[in-house]
Amino acid sequence: MSAAELDALFGDAWDEKNPVGHTAVLAADERREMLAAGERVLDEYGLNAEFVPVAHGGRLERADRLAEVLRTVWRRDPCLGLGYGFSSLIASVNVWTTGDEEQRRRTARLLLANRRIAAAFHELAHGNDFAHAECAARPDGGGWLLSGRKEIVTNLRRAEAMVLFARTGAAGSRGHSQFLVTRDELPAARLRDLPRYHSSGMRGVQLGGVEFDDCPIPGDALIGNPGQGVEMALRSYQITRSVGAAMFAGPLETALRLAIRCSLDRRLYGGKAADLPYVRAAIARAYADLLAIEAFSSVILRALHLAPESMGVYAPAAKYLTARMLLDAFADLRAVLGARSYLRQGKYAMFQKLARDIAPATFAHVSLSAALVTLLPQLPGLARRSWLSGPAAPPSLFDLGGDLPALSLDRLSAGMPRQDGIIGALAEISGDASPHDSDPARRFTARYADELRRLRDECATLGPADLAIDASPAAFALADRYTVVLAASSVLAVRRHDESVLLGALDRLTERTGGPPVLSPAEREETERRLFDEAVTRYLDDRPLFLNSNGAVV
Repeated sequence: MSAAELDALFGDAWDEKNPVGHTAVLAADERREMLAAGERVLDEYGLNAEFVPVAHGGRLERADRLAEVLRTVWRRDPCLGLGYGFSSLIASVNVWTTGDEEQRRRTARLLLANRRIAAAFHELAHGNDFAHAECAARPDGGGWLLSGRKEIVTNLRRAEAMVLFARTGAAGSRGHSQFLVTRDELPAARLRDLPRYHSSGMRGVQLGGVEFDDCPIPGDALIGNPGQGVEMALRSYQITRSVGAAMFAGPLETALRLAIRCSLDRRLYGGKAADLPYVRAAIARAYADLLAIEAFSSVILRALHLAPESMGVYAPAAKYLTARMLLDAFADLRAVLGARSYLRQGKYAMFQKLARDIAPATFAHVSLSAALVTLLPQLPGLARRSWLSGPAAPPSLFDLGGDLPALSLDRLSAGMPRQDGIIGALAEISGDASPHDSDPARRFTARYADELRRLRDECATLGPADLAIDASPAAFALADRYTVVLAASSVLAVRRHDESVLLGALDRLTERTGGPPVLSPAEREETERRLFDEAVTRYLDDRPLFLNSNGAVV
């Protein structure tokens, strides 16, 4: 089964009689319900098999395939994407990376039977600060007694199992563990479901909470060894953050199609809205953001296979920047739809639902500030020993759609990477590129090589006080700039496979670094004209707006 086959199962999104079309999705959202017909489609497709490694009977072998399938679901309905699928992926990855064979078999059986597994990590009092989570498990004979609360957990009531994060020791990096438990092995008298949390976005997703009162859990529920909980999460998040970065492009593509449709249908000032330069530019820039997200996230997904030792820095960088770009692109498209972007009825009503749904998606699982905090301690070392002097990643990393070895989860590391091959590729590409070159791509290369030199010098001097959550705003700004340079390096390296595209993506990324534009006004106008025309053509032909295996617009 492929993503294209899943898309065919979903059918025409604009067909009002389609039980999984826009009309049905919006009706379920108004009822604050999951789209039942959508879940039946995903049962038929066997979506959970995408989360199970091939060795255990599933289809998980390539991260880019997983992201493509999930992006197809999120393009139709983010609630369906989170409530049916992504939450089970977040939970199960911990079992694949660290669980024993019996735990892996149990998890595979549950998922392949279309069951759900909740990731019970979050506590409202501590947010993303897992090191201070208070829900605790203490030894009791051959098992454990669990006490405390978990809140804002997706699918907690309707999941047959959960992966639970709990304190098992003193505060610190070795003070927590993870457990795989099923609902039927927990005594009902020792746990209490908390009232459902209602949200402005993801309204159909069941967000629950639970309180444990000396609730016994079996000894074999422990995943790995006591105290491995944080390390396990850091490794697993490298997969889910990378996949999430690519997955979130799905709602943006749908929003872009809605904006294009509105610009072609809407009459303003005696013509189509699409005739207005501002409208055309807004659509072109959002499309450029989509291409930048796609190129960057595709490289990061390939790095899971080819450079897993670097994912401790690549995964949070991708999560942070793609989320920021997603929000900015939606803001541009909102300007195209105007007041229609807020309407909950009519043919453009899907936009407001997507805009509400993607807002929590960008801070759920890990907030943007937490992603930057993950990056900060790694930047000084990379600046001193790798940037401008370390080896470049192999060309295969940037050959989108090229062959990949099977995903090897045991190669992921919670430690700090020593090399940064994507940045190394920028140093290799830059060569004698000049900011005065007639070729705009070479000017972009020169700009980012210069940006990297400044970034290296500033990051190399960061002290201990600037490597934690209470770091200065200037330190956080450096981490932000690093994510942009990393994305631009990815785009430039991908662009070597097709010299005709992605200038618009580089232009949008460069706006985030400040300074004078690289493109002249005439070059920017021409680039945006090509992007707008390309996006409209793809929309009218009902073709995807993403990249093909050669880095060209498909």
